[in-house]
Amino acid sequence: MTDLNKKHAGIIQALIQEFDMHRLPCLLCIKDKLDNGDVLNDGDIEFLYRVIDDARRTIPLTIYCTELHDFCICVVCMFRDLTEKALENQKKEITELNRITIH
Repeated sequence: MTDLNKKHAGIIQALIQEFDMHRLPCLLCIKDKLDNGDVLNDGDIEFLYRVIDDARRTIPLTIYCTELHDFCICVVCMFRDLTEKALENQKKEITELNRITIH
């Protein structure tokens, strides 16, 4: 393994550990919140933005490491599901608020 490969392996290991220990638990909390019909607050949105921005910056590394492709696809699907559910909940809340104010 070359020095560059060792460096990449170390960075990838640190990124996965960070995701597993910090990001995933927060994402699962957001999922639970959305599954209960709640909407995202500003802190949730800021967290999701940071995670997406960090992921964007790691694209060159994840392209290099083909072993991460399936992992990245799973994370992207998780974000798609979260954002779809968040939008659905937000629409329901707006509809409910409109219904209450009209009556």
